[in-house]
Amino acid sequence: MLTLRRLAFSALLPLIWILAGCVAVPTGSLRVGVYPGSPTSMVAVGKSGDKAGVAHDLGIALGAKLGVPVKLVEFARVAQVIDALKAGDVDFTFTNASESRMRDVAFAPTLLRLELGYLVLPDSPIKTVSDVDQAGMRVGVSQGSTSQGVLGRQFKNAKLVPAASLTQAQDLLRQHAIDAFATNKGILFELSDALPGARVLDGRWGFEALAIAIPKGREAGLPYLLRFGQDAADSGQLQAMVQRAGLRGTARSE
Repeated sequence: MLTLRRLAFSALLPLIWILAGCVAVPTGSLRVGVYPGSPTSMVAVGKSGDKAGVAHDLGIALGAKLGVPVKLVEFARVAQVIDALKAGDVDFTFTNASESRMRDVAFAPTLLRLELGYLVLPDSPIKTVSDVDQAGMRVGVSQGSTSQGVLGRQFKNAKLVPAASLTQAQDLLRQHAIDAFATNKGILFELSDALPGARVLDGRWGFEALAIAIPKGREAGLPYLLRFGQDAADSGQLQAMVQRAGLRGTARSE
């Protein structure tokens, strides 16, 4: 019986491939790249610890729409998810569509915008965003992230300290090994919940434009993903994913 099911599923793959515009199923399952600690990607919610996150939930919704199984592929940080997309080891994620990433992976249109900011401890002398780029300041960033690249070009005085994961970023703050941590406010508010008294500074140093990402070479699937993303936004499904993940720091559309 199992063999017959596999044969039937294999027979359906060409049809799925056509319907999806070659979007994401070369292995027969939708491999969704996620990393823990970010509501835009994957977090544990509620007492049960159920998984949520925009990338997580969008991937499951797309798999259901295509009628294919979903395989969550977990990484320590977002840069590793992008590397996996480049290598064709995952098929789908939801992340910041920065100019540098656009050279490596293909993006559908923007679905969400997030403010970029800083997280500091309660006893920090840093009060505003303009206080950060000062001599002696150590600012944590996720290793290989867009924040690392952008702030590395913007900063004239502060020193960047790459963190291998968001868990390590929390530890660096607790140990006062960094004076602030920089990324999107969705992550910053999530981190602040585990650091009593920690503050996400008012103001911002930029925005992230978040969008569905797939490997290069599969751009034929982008019109399909455009419709999928727009349907999720128009139906309220996307906003429900945002609320379920507890995503904060979204920016108003201009």
